[in-house]
Amino acid sequence: MAELFGACTGGAVLTAWALHLGATTFTIGLLAALPLAAQVLQLPAAWLTLTFGPKAVAIAAIGASRLLWLPLVALPFVELPLPTALHVFVGVVALAAVCGVIGNNAWTAWIGELVPGAIRGRFFSRRTVYVSIASTIASLGAAVALDGLSPRGWTGFALGGLAAVAGLAGALSIYLLHRQHAPAHAGAQERTDWRVLLEVARTPRARPFLRYLLGWNGAVALSAGFFSLHMLVNLRTGFALAALYGVGVATVRIISAPVWGRAVDHLGARPVLILCSFGIAAVPAIWLFATPAFLWPLVIDVVLAGALWGGHGIATMDLTVKLSPGRERPFYLAMFAAASGLGFAIAAALAGLLASALPERFDLFGETWNNLHVLFLLSALARVLAAVPALRIQEPGAQDVRTFVKRAFNVAATTLAPRRLTA
Repeated sequence: MAELFGACTGGAVLTAWALHLGATTFTIGLLAALPLAAQVLQLPAAWLTLTFGPKAVAIAAIGASRLLWLPLVALPFVELPLPTALHVFVGVVALAAVCGVIGNNAWTAWIGELVPGAIRGRFFSRRTVYVSIASTIASLGAAVALDGLSPRGWTGFALGGLAAVAGLAGALSIYLLHRQHAPAHAGAQERTDWRVLLEVARTPRARPFLRYLLGWNGAVALSAGFFSLHMLVNLRTGFALAALYGVGVATVRIISAPVWGRAVDHLGARPVLILCSFGIAAVPAIWLFATPAFLWPLVIDVVLAGALWGGHGIATMDLTVKLSPGRERPFYLAMFAAASGLGFAIAAALAGLLASALPERFDLFGETWNNLHVLFLLSALARVLAAVPALRIQEPGAQDVRTFVKRAFNVAATTLAPRRLTA
């Protein structure tokens, strides 16, 4: 249900809302960045989690973030000036992002209590498989609805209907979340000690991870909000083909997630994070070669992004929980998420301003480029630089990268080598 909500409110659907309401490139980038940029509010979220308990805060905040979309059911049918309607839409997305941040802090603390560290990698890999399947089906359905109704002039009806589906799915997701078990002490109030925040910033265990999150999310933000816009406007794929791209990424992620989960549990999250970070740096560069008549580079992107982002997500989640001591976990989670959000917010704002300042089309080296190509190139270069601090992250018991690669190669060779037949 949560993935159905996400499919009806994010990605290409969010871009469709923005284009329908006359948003500029800068506004579209801002909207895509809001969920991560709002992570800077994790510190008050940590206080709420400690004061009222993870489960109560998670249900209330996540519920609010999803039910806030219900008023948008009527927005396409209300006679408002286009700028006013756009302001209403941006306000709803912003409020939902804030509530989502509060809920995410509580949910992560809650799930950290529930899942034992020894199986955390495999748990999140299995979770990745399930949510990827749900997201794929839901995103494809939303895209087919938009592609089927938009050419007939019914874009507003399609968007209002998707908002209604999102509200219903959000309500059902909260009911199911309410049924989830919570440890007995999770609802107990804790005395807030704000000195923990200084400890997080100073401790050798957390500081390298904080630096990595700040730089990495800034590098990703330079391009993250513009892939859907590029597909719909510059590559002219339509919503259905854009959704099929998402299906391909999700399929590769489903296939690779169990492998990454076992690797994280047995060899450590650090080497997985390092390898995936350097590999993901190539993803935005691939988009420089795709054109409306030549979309095949996106097939390479599907394989690369699907496999590496799956491993990156599992490793990041494992390290986030592993580097957060039990009682102070909400504050550690808050600082990690705030660092991510700060880097993302600053870079996303700069990317939007740069995209607006650059010409939409220009010729260079005998080829025609657009403003988003510049952002993709900058993001690829920035990701290489941002991956370097991952080498300084310390994880007790984790294998070094060279040993990890060697063992992975041996396992692959053993698996793929032909076996002798015995009588």
